[in-house]
Amino acid sequence: MVSGALMLTRHELQTMFVGHALLAFALVGGAAGLLRDRKTGLQLGLVAAAFAAVPDVDMSYALVGLVGVDGGALAVTGAFWEASTLVHRAVTHSVLVAPFVAALAALWVRSRRREEISPLALGTLLTLGLVTAATVASGLLGGAVMAVFLIAAVVAAEVVVRSSALSPGVTLGAAFVGLASHPFGDLVTGHPPALLYPLDIVVFTERVALSADPTLHLLGAFAVELAAIWAGVLVLCWLLERPVLAMLNLRPVAGAGYAAAALVIPAPTLDLSYPFVFSVLAVGTVGVVPRLGLPREIELPAAADAAVTGLAAVTVAAAAYTVAYLVML
Repeated sequence: MVSGALMLTRHELQTMFVGHALLAFALVGGAAGLLRDRKTGLQLGLVAAAFAAVPDVDMSYALVGLVGVDGGALAVTGAFWEASTLVHRAVTHSVLVAPFVAALAALWVRSRRREEISPLALGTLLTLGLVTAATVASGLLGGAVMAVFLIAAVVAAEVVVRSSALSPGVTLGAAFVGLASHPFGDLVTGHPPALLYPLDIVVFTERVALSADPTLHLLGAFAVELAAIWAGVLVLCWLLERPVLAMLNLRPVAGAGYAAAALVIPAPTLDLSYPFVFSVLAVGTVGVVPRLGLPREIELPAAADAAVTGLAAVTVAAAAYTVAYLVML
């Protein structure tokens, strides 16, 4: 039987990837937009979002779990997720490691901007030190994961170099917020991250429980994810000077009908989230349904309008399901 921790990781991957990035975007983009200007806010928000996604590269190790696995899709999937639990939320999810990785990104930007060797040499020493520390703390696997983590951070830094004129200093700040905010978004969906890795100090021994009822906990975690996504969307619309209400229509109201799903699908929990997660996300497809006009005239909605409308529909659907579940208790 697959362990509870294994299933928690599956749910996390279904819902948290987008939330990490958009929460970091909202924090950094919103602050920079207020303190400086909207263009800078947009650029820094995107940098923070990119680095907020980097810590989950530790999932790449899970690919080794597929080697030599037979028995069909379920066996392959199970092997992948089981391997992922060996290193996920450890090496890459530390607030102690985050500033060093952000510094490496800043050194890369400085070296590329000014074509200097000294920042690159310092970055190389920093890389060797981090890989060595991870190897000492977690063996060869930890060192390998740290190496992949640093490579991903350098790739993100190279994107900064090629797509913006941001200085190493502001890159350092945005990257740090993205990296350091990521672990805290995981506290309600699975086993807690090793916040102080490589130190053997446990900050959280278990995930933060939003409710003693496992279904209400899942619904609460899903609501947290939606809130993070909405925060990013609202800040993005503000930075682009696009009113959110102008991008919406009446279609999200259809999400209220999802309340009936409480009578059909099993009560979702972190151990059994697929029926709920996949079906409630499917409600968002109302955003891409073409508009019918004159005979033989079909108008496709703009991508941004479709995304915001779909997100609103999912939000209404999740709220309707929660109300229906509470009524049925």
